[in-house]
Amino acid sequence: MTSATNEGGALQRILEDEIEPFLQRLRAARYTNETLQRKRTITKEFAQWAQQRLIVADNIDRNTAAEFVARLPETTKTRAALERATVRLFLKHLYEEGRLRCITPKETESVCANYLRRYEEYLRKDRGLAENSVHVYVPFVRDFLSSQGIKAGSLSATFETLQIRSFLITQTKGRSDEYTRLLAVSLRSFLRFLFFAGETDHDVSGSVPTVRKYRMSRPPSFLSGEQTELVLAATDRSTSTGRRDYAVLLLLARLGLRAGEIVSLELDDIQWRSGEIVIRGKGRLVDHLPLVCDVGEALAAYIHDDRGASSSRRVFLRTWAPRSGLTGPAAIGHIVRKALVRAGVQRSGRGAAHLFRHGLATNMIRQGASIAEIAEVLRHRSQNTTAIYSHVSFEALRMVAQPWPATGGIR
Repeated sequence: MTSATNEGGALQRILEDEIEPFLQRLRAARYTNETLQRKRTITKEFAQWAQQRLIVADNIDRNTAAEFVARLPETTKTRAALERATVRLFLKHLYEEGRLRCITPKETESVCANYLRRYEEYLRKDRGLAENSVHVYVPFVRDFLSSQGIKAGSLSATFETLQIRSFLITQTKGRSDEYTRLLAVSLRSFLRFLFFAGETDHDVSGSVPTVRKYRMSRPPSFLSGEQTELVLAATDRSTSTGRRDYAVLLLLARLGLRAGEIVSLELDDIQWRSGEIVIRGKGRLVDHLPLVCDVGEALAAYIHDDRGASSSRRVFLRTWAPRSGLTGPAAIGHIVRKALVRAGVQRSGRGAAHLFRHGLATNMIRQGASIAEIAEVLRHRSQNTTAIYSHVSFEALRMVAQPWPATGGIR
């Protein structure tokens, strides 16, 4: 019997021994019995496949799940997705339990992937950018790195002004002004990171041309007060999911929170005794907002009756297992879009969650609030950002508008 066969058999024993502990962890995360049975079948097949292929522990990495799924070319897309997700989850369990050695990124990733990973860490930890911003910047930088054919130790020679501008010109042909602006901002940020990290001798971020952004001339799309109340009233509060969604919608409508702020809200951020809610906004800013009555009641009802036990400290959890926090701002947008459809409210323009935030500001300015007051409620760092809401006060503008001069006198 060869050493490879011995190692393959040892791996199979490890995999088989960990199937039940793995399923027990999923059971604690509230996976259904039907789902657990399917995952048990898949993990057993994976253990047998690994033994047949004489795979050893040191050869298991992030590509193993894809190789396992590819063993049966005729597998349906649904089955393939289930197998891939199950094996990846199983391997994660094995790594966390110390049954397999987790290969570090430095051992497997390419030079480009290494820089991209470090750049993401820089954006999150050093710059304190919101996840939405990270998701915007990183794809632009990934495309840039892929186009440059970077090799280790050649960064200084790679990032030259003409090459950077050539990439910009190529990528922005036929693209919108906003796409061009975001690409330029992302590249400038990445090149600045490389200089701060000591990877380049000179800061070449200045070679990325600035794309002028003209201040919007049209008022932002928003929900009127009547539409907001209609959406809230149409939310089905007879189910646990409906009560969760109702609490989310109230945070948007009453406090004007951003989607990302709701996703990151934790149990300790709700200060019941003082009647405040702690908001962790953009740029690591922390604000305290009043916990208004209907918002507090909706949060209390959801947390007490519907949220259930979870190791996650996030306030809002997924409806289906694993019972962890919502995946990101897109989840809030999905909740809002469903609520708008139920209420029969048509939205105009892009975005969904921000319609409530814009509606809150619009209602305030129509009731006589100043730009400074709205900026304080929305927690804008600059009142220039808040100035866009001055366009929506059409009634006030009519009161100060002068008659249009015409031939033969004023009409």
